[in-house]
Amino acid sequence: MQTFIDHRSMMVKIAARITGCHSRAEDVVQDAFFRLQSAPLIKLSFKAQLSYMFQTVRNLAIDHYRKQALELRHSSSEEEGLNVEQHDSASPETLHLHQETLEMVAVALGQLPERTRYAFEMYRIHGKPQKEIAVELGVSPTLVNFMIRDALIHCRKSVSAERELRKSA
Repeated sequence: MQTFIDHRSMMVKIAARITGCHSRAEDVVQDAFFRLQSAPLIKLSFKAQLSYMFQTVRNLAIDHYRKQALELRHSSSEEEGLNVEQHDSASPETLHLHQETLEMVAVALGQLPERTRYAFEMYRIHGKPQKEIAVELGVSPTLVNFMIRDALIHCRKSVSAERELRKSA
């Protein structure tokens, strides 16, 4: 482990190049330290140990980057809904359209499995972190992320289908 500590700053630099953020790189290196510390002891040459440590940091940094990119892809479209401007002088037609949309979303949420709906509502409405929701539901944070994504996709499809149905009627 002394080898790890001696080369820590270099590993942080490598991880920072991959993740694009120094603090995230620190997290990656810390994760690597815990993984390597809990790994079974294997007699390797110094060079092989060093190579293994750097490869572990690199792989964790890539995993972290991919996860972050996936979350950004799915969360950026969610944010659009939060950025809708509200005007006190909105026309009655606009207010009616917004009310109809809210009703359609409520119906769509009612069609979701209870756990998925709960995760979506806690995250989107109450602002609860996904990690806390995961602990409450006894699932992984990744699964919570997918449940929220699935709920959002379902709501969008339901609202879109309902609007098409109303146009054709």
